[in-house]
Amino acid sequence: MSSDGKQDGQLEIAHVLFIDIVGYSKLPINRQSDLLRQLNEIVRATEQFRRAEVADKLVRLPTGDGMALAFFTSPDAPVKCAIEISKAVGQTSALTRQIRIGINSGPVDAVSDVNDRSNVAGAGINMAQRIMDCGDAGHILLAKRVADDLGQYESWQPYLHDLGVVEVKHGVRVEVVNFYNEDFGNAQLPEKVKRIREEQVAVDRRASRVAARKRSLVFGSLSLLVVGIAGSGLLFHRMVPHSSSGIPDRSIAVLPLENLSDEKENAFFAAGVQDELLSNLAKIKDLKVISRTSVMQYKVGITRNLKEIAQQLGVSNVVEGSVRRSGNHMRVSVQLIDASTDRHIWSENYDRTLADSVTLQGELASEIAAAVGATLTPQEKARVEATPTKNTAAYDAYLRGRALEAGWTADFSNFEGAARAYREAVTLDPNFALAWVYLSSADSGLYWERVDRTPARLAAAKDAADRAVALDPNLPEIHLALGYYRYYGLRDFKGALEEFQLAEKSLPNDVGVLRAIGLIQRRFGHWDEVITVMRRAFVLDPRNIESGAILANAYAAKRLFPDAMAVADHILAIEPANINTIWLKTYCYWGMGNLGAADQFLANNINAPLHLRGHQALNSHRYG
Repeated sequence: MSSDGKQDGQLEIAHVLFIDIVGYSKLPINRQSDLLRQLNEIVRATEQFRRAEVADKLVRLPTGDGMALAFFTSPDAPVKCAIEISKAVGQTSALTRQIRIGINSGPVDAVSDVNDRSNVAGAGINMAQRIMDCGDAGHILLAKRVADDLGQYESWQPYLHDLGVVEVKHGVRVEVVNFYNEDFGNAQLPEKVKRIREEQVAVDRRASRVAARKRSLVFGSLSLLVVGIAGSGLLFHRMVPHSSSGIPDRSIAVLPLENLSDEKENAFFAAGVQDELLSNLAKIKDLKVISRTSVMQYKVGITRNLKEIAQQLGVSNVVEGSVRRSGNHMRVSVQLIDASTDRHIWSENYDRTLADSVTLQGELASEIAAAVGATLTPQEKARVEATPTKNTAAYDAYLRGRALEAGWTADFSNFEGAARAYREAVTLDPNFALAWVYLSSADSGLYWERVDRTPARLAAAKDAADRAVALDPNLPEIHLALGYYRYYGLRDFKGALEEFQLAEKSLPNDVGVLRAIGLIQRRFGHWDEVITVMRRAFVLDPRNIESGAILANAYAAKRLFPDAMAVADHILAIEPANINTIWLKTYCYWGMGNLGAADQFLANNINAPLHLRGHQALNSHRYG
């Protein structure tokens, strides 16, 4: 690209392909030269390279053992180029399975190099290299944002295979996607990803021993604090009111219930009772019910200030209580508290047999809703009070699955355990439609997360969903199962969106549904729709960083930088070292042309990575 095409200091978005020869430094010098010459010839012969070069929309950066190509054309240009390179290399015995490619779209800045030649630098190029470094010979790895762009087109969808979040250099965490089919790329799991997953498993096991397990969304998640702060108060006052007069009267947070059972392994039962109570309350449109992810941060054993908790969650009422199970009997004690006055609005003790536990959660939800003055439609009342099964053992297994699914481990062992529990439930009661629903969703999730990406697992997810439909076609949760099957299993994003939108009508407070809709709308580039639905999810799950990150990035995509930065501030309030959010806020400053504010932000942030500070220096023309 000519020097006339770009001016120093002008920030642009480049679509970058980074490629190198694996094991290059260990080769004899003559062998290095020969392979590099062959690679250069292959790259220069590709159609995408020639088109971009003729249009003066390409910058070439030699790197010694490979090169970086910065395309200023379309997002799929480097992907198409990678396919051409991979196929050509496959026909060249000398280079077969010796190259790897990383692709990213991101900001670059025109600079002058030491020879006074026009060049580019920036996060877009650096991140492409980091992504490439995650791969082995033959791999074509994409940044998630690139994969999301491609995923909007059915023709690309079969080639995209999520690898999840990978930590690269300087502690930066990126979502990586493997790009391959039978003609190009490498279908094997990269060794670096394997090692990272093993390390994550070890970390998770250590954390489990000290009871520090984290909760995420079905297949992955994080946490977000919503508190009013100066400078962003207007935005969040609209989203989550922080004064008692602005908080809806019919708003509830159900805190974790204390397990008073002598057998501590019955903790799953207390967790299951809470989860089912939340699920039933969430079906009532007249209520605002905070999601489980947010309330679990106030678990039993920590000091609880109900007024502060209610303010942080944006609710008027808090439910707390305990569960004691002994043999075939249980006692559930529940209190509904007006958090602003600490006044007990309603309380009740339920002494029941385990056989009665199946109907108890619906009864609890109805009484709590009535106590806060919520109005239930006949359909809602029927859904809340429905008895999912009459088989106590099946219901016990189902509750165990729900409790396991609510936990998270890096190796997804909890999710595998949940699938086994749901399968036990439907074995004990083949007519248990709700258990079939969650079994289907669990199987789809295990397929998506590559724990078991086999045709048998996908077929099991479809079979479980079909069984649920046959048993109770009017069950709202069926659309969850079908949505996840289409999303995770078939990559039928349009069909999945239709299912989740149907689920939303009957599950108005279900954050999982809202987030799924937001993620699919993001794939389609429908940013206004993403903002609308994720604002709702954010209100219902105000301590979930994933929800906040999706919303903040949607604001940034619409160039609504002040709104994006307000959300970023809340994320950083709960997780100051969140590198992706530090990047996002800095990028917003760049987008507004406020390099001075970016300087101040990075100077005051001890968690800002060194390479981000370097990009800021380049943008500010501090080359010395």
